[in-house]
Amino acid sequence: MAIDAKLVKQLRDITQAGIVDCKKALEATDGDIDQAILWLRENGLAKAAKKSDRVAAEGVTLAKQDAKSVVIMEVNSETDFVAKNKEFMKLIDDLADAFLAQNVESLEAAKGIKLTSGETVEQALVNATAKIGEKIDLRRLEVRTKNDNQTVSVYNHANNRVSVLLIFEGKISDADAYNVAMHVAAMNPQYKSRAEIPAEFIDQEAKIIAETTDVEGKPENIKENILKGRLNKRLAEVNLLDQDFVVDEKYKVGDFIKAKGATLKEMIRYEVGEGIIKIETDFASEVAAQVKGGN
Repeated sequence: MAIDAKLVKQLRDITQAGIVDCKKALEATDGDIDQAILWLRENGLAKAAKKSDRVAAEGVTLAKQDAKSVVIMEVNSETDFVAKNKEFMKLIDDLADAFLAQNVESLEAAKGIKLTSGETVEQALVNATAKIGEKIDLRRLEVRTKNDNQTVSVYNHANNRVSVLLIFEGKISDADAYNVAMHVAAMNPQYKSRAEIPAEFIDQEAKIIAETTDVEGKPENIKENILKGRLNKRLAEVNLLDQDFVVDEKYKVGDFIKAKGATLKEMIRYEVGEGIIKIETDFASEVAAQVKGGN
């Protein structure tokens, strides 16, 4: 049957699906708009399932807090264009609010939480995958409950790709805590303190330094001091408390926090895609294949 353009527009306004998909849905349901909505939902879920094995290495991070809790999370997509999508960013905010409101103990539990829409988090992610056309996935999150003796600071970089959560014990001001969080975002320390650096990392760095430092002909005690000094410098670079504080360079970060009467209990820094192995694809060929295949 011929499908009226106004009906296509009406269905598109309701579902936000593409014009071609709306027309197909109406043709498949003889112009019944309610059945067409169901058809699109079913079709969308099928498309989402097809995308489940694709690599989602882009996306956004978010750290957010309320009076009782704080959450940091990463939601991945296949391209960075999604982070500019207002509906996607609203979903991210809705997820964060849900995690703050409920006692989330694991990623698996988080995906079963219900949003205000009535959907579970997992359902919302599948629906977003179908609607946006990219795999959308909640990769990781941490939720902490606040207490009165702590200062919690969160920082989200403007590009939505780096977020930081810091928990201090003591009376550090919100402004000073925020400056430390910005430092963590900018300098990307691998560890909070030297005590947290694994022995394997130290041994590996010591070996690299020994193999790449020219100490030939120097006395053993001088050689030892040179290698030890370079190792100490390297270890200071990778742990937060020993780094030079970018906001006030007369301090090490640890000394700055101590001067404010506080200690840093926990540091969490998320950056989009870190640790994910990306598969490089020929985008033009992929699009051509999708057009040819009707997806």
